[in-house]
Amino acid sequence: MQHRFWSALAATALAGLTALGAAASAPLKVAFVYVGPISDGGWSYQHNLGRLALEKQFGARIETTYVESVPETADAERVIRQLAAKGYDVIFATSFGYMEPTLKVAKLFPKAHFEHATGFKTAANVVTYQPRFYEGAYLLGVLAGRMSKTNTLGYIGSFPIPEVIRNIDAFTLGARSVNPKVHTKVVWVDTWYDPGKERQGAEALIAQGADILCQNTDSPAAVQVAEEKGLYAFGWDSDMARYGQHAQLTANTENWGVYYIDEINKALDGAWTGDRQARLGIKEGVVVLTPLNPVVPADVARQFESKKQAIVAGSLAPFAGPIKDNGGALKVAAGASLSIEDLMAINWYVEGVDGKVPQ
Repeated sequence: MQHRFWSALAATALAGLTALGAAASAPLKVAFVYVGPISDGGWSYQHNLGRLALEKQFGARIETTYVESVPETADAERVIRQLAAKGYDVIFATSFGYMEPTLKVAKLFPKAHFEHATGFKTAANVVTYQPRFYEGAYLLGVLAGRMSKTNTLGYIGSFPIPEVIRNIDAFTLGARSVNPKVHTKVVWVDTWYDPGKERQGAEALIAQGADILCQNTDSPAAVQVAEEKGLYAFGWDSDMARYGQHAQLTANTENWGVYYIDEINKALDGAWTGDRQARLGIKEGVVVLTPLNPVVPADVARQFESKKQAIVAGSLAPFAGPIKDNGGALKVAAGASLSIEDLMAINWYVEGVDGKVPQ
């Protein structure tokens, strides 16, 4: 009788330990929400490379999934909520328009970890993260300012939000730092990803005299148009040289894997905390400029590299004064720099950008 009692007790204990071991070895579930298709060749494609880097780094310790082409509407809240309800431990919402939906869902699932790309609001279980992409935009401007023959640059904007205005301004500041005669024309397409609209925007800018194109949209349409027209352009978010090997001077890209691996390490170690903002640039290896096109003259390449190293060293701030807006008003005095708070909320064009910010 005692033998059966102790056998049963041992079996119960073993079952408990087995269940505990299974729970302990359960993979961390990580989800991504993308605004475009992973085949966009730009923003969502690059974030998905970061997800794949996670899988390579952590193997069976994590389980990942993604939902692509999620519009910045009520659909975003529905998708994020469904992922949280399915037990995903960490959810990366990778577009600006997902900010409010992410905050709403985070309140309903306080044990889950939420991370929102390019936003500015946090919560106890919500982190925001974004690249200092304006550093790369400034450097693209340096190349454009030196290599433009018409002194007219073209920029395809997605939506007139601070993130995009900041990049247009930085691009223009970089260009005018080496060529004060240059100016930037902007065409707004009101979409993150629509190759047809982006192509039309590129063609409209060329018709207005632009001989170098930049963009804050997700497809390689601008690079393709420049290749067809024998002009220059820049890859954005991803290396787009395969779409225009002669046209692309360089690409302003993100290595999201650096950030994602660091955050998942924290989650696995129980060290993840919310209510913080992460901003990462060239120095941290998140903003990456691809190798220059051989067509770039040696002296231009040296100037580009010198300014890049100055940004890394902290001796060059793209938004250091004096800076005027395009109406002539002094916005940043000499010796000062635009504060991070003002940078995150910027809603005005710098001197050299044509037109007005859409309201």
